[in-house]
Amino acid sequence: MPIWIGYALLAAFFAGLVAIFGKVGVREVDATLATAVRAVVMAAFLVTAAIALGKTGIGGISRRSFLFIVLSGAAGAASWLCYFIALREGPATGVAALDRLSVVFVFILAVAFLGEAFTPKAALGAALVVTGAILLT
Repeated sequence: MPIWIGYALLAAFFAGLVAIFGKVGVREVDATLATAVRAVVMAAFLVTAAIALGKTGIGGISRRSFLFIVLSGAAGAASWLCYFIALREGPATGVAALDRLSVVFVFILAVAFLGEAFTPKAALGAALVVTGAILLT
């Protein structure tokens, strides 16, 4: 099994924990404040991991790569904020299911902007993800 599959499955597991812990956490807290606290915890954790792994050479990042990493961070922050607001207002299962529609958006955007292949198999997979999200919601 390629290593990326293991990491992707771990990411999915931890994302599941985000929904459960987040739902409990935002019950009595403003979603914006909860998202800010989450971001600080994540930043501290990730900076510690980068230092521990010796990955601190930020000067080696090109301007273009840095720009897209910053844009990714801004999109991630917007996603987290919307996610926590949704969790506060709705059921964890429904919120998580709709959040997973990001797979469909990635598929569409990757085809449009990254030149990834649009195949019938991938389109069927995207349709099944949409169907699953609808059924879980």
